[in-house]
This record gives sequence, structure tokens and C-alpha cells, in this order.
Amino acid sequence: MRNISIVLFVFIATSCTKAVFKSKWTLEKAPENFVTRFETSKGDFEIVIERKASPYAVDRYYQLVNHHLLDSVLVYRMVPKFVAQFGITDTLKTNPWKEYKVPDEKVLKSNLKGNLSFARSVKDSRNFDLFINLENNTRLDTINYEKVTGFPAFGTVTKGMEVVESFYSGYGNETMDKYDSLASNRKQFLKVFPKLDVIRKVYILKNE
Repeated sequence: MRNISIVLFVFIATSCTKAVFKSKWTLEKAPENFVTRFETSKGDFEIVIERKASPYAVDRYYQLVNHHLLDSVLVYRMVPKFVAQFGITDTLKTNPWKEYKVPDEKVLKSNLKGNLSFARSVKDSRNFDLFINLENNTRLDTINYEKVTGFPAFGTVTKGMEVVESFYSGYGNETMDKYDSLASNRKQFLKVFPKLDVIRKVYILKNE
């Protein structure tokens, strides 16, 4: 049976620089609809975001994109016919956001192929990791995990789905067994999994 857990792990990382954070960022409201472009090691793709599908999630996604927190992140989990998962693993960047929870919401938009959702672990834990469905994973709409039901989707890949599907998938779920080393030592993690793809830049397209 395919592993269907989509979880968020938090670990302690070390760094010699302090990450910039302003609490007012967490108050920013997203537009009702907008497009984000992803520039990656395999090419570009675009996702149309719908705030009404999951307002709290979209506001947090908008904040992360707007302040460049999704730049230079790894596609650390790529399971064919399941999901492409990526996120922010630098805890110096994520720690300041932890107290600003994203409340859980009902699933209004299904986890169909090409749709974007936040990963989560426990209650109100959607925050730093996301996944794109590589097939129709409708079971993720109703699965109960840690007493929370479903993973609300809120965006759809409209251009470049072939790019998403081309991310390196040879490691499958193997990377999740060593996820702690990604947070604490990205270079070491990449020595073990050198073929992982990178999301180099994510930004909002204007007037589209």
C-alpha cells in the first residue's frame, strides 16, 4: 500500500546568519485569484491560486511567496503517480512563523492531478511544506490524520505540468527517512540524494 502520509517535520538547524522576519507579514491577505510562476532546475511551471478554496492556506502561501521563502527549496519527495513535495526546511526561517498558526479548513477543492495543497502533521500545522498531486488523489480529501480530515487543495498547475512530472523520482519515499538531515545539514542531505531537483524561484505574475 502506497504511503499516503503527507507530514510536516520540524528540526533544529544551525546557521551563522539570522533570518529576517516581520510579524506584520502574517497579516497580509492574498488576492482572490492570482498566478505564481515556479522557476526550477527542470524548467518553469505556473499555478493558478483560488483563495476561496482555502482562505487561511492561501493567505499563508501568498505570504511565503511574497517574501521569497519558497526560493531555493528542494523537491525532496517525488513519488510517481502520487505527489511532488517541497518546502522550507531552514528552521531559522521557519521558527518565527510557528506561533502564527494556519487554522485547518474543510476540503472544498479536491486533490486532483495538478492541484496544490499544504502538507501537515497535527492540528493547525499547515505552514511550510506543500505538494502537487501527480494523479487524482481524492482519498486525500477525506482521510483522517491526527484527528484532522483531509488536505484542502487551493491551486492548479495550468502550465508546465510536464515539468512537475519530470522531477527526479528515483529516490521515492527514501528521502523521508533522512529528512532530519535536510533540516540540519542540507549539503549532507544532497550528498546522499544528489539528483534532487530545486525550485529556484517562486513569484507572483502581475496583471494575469
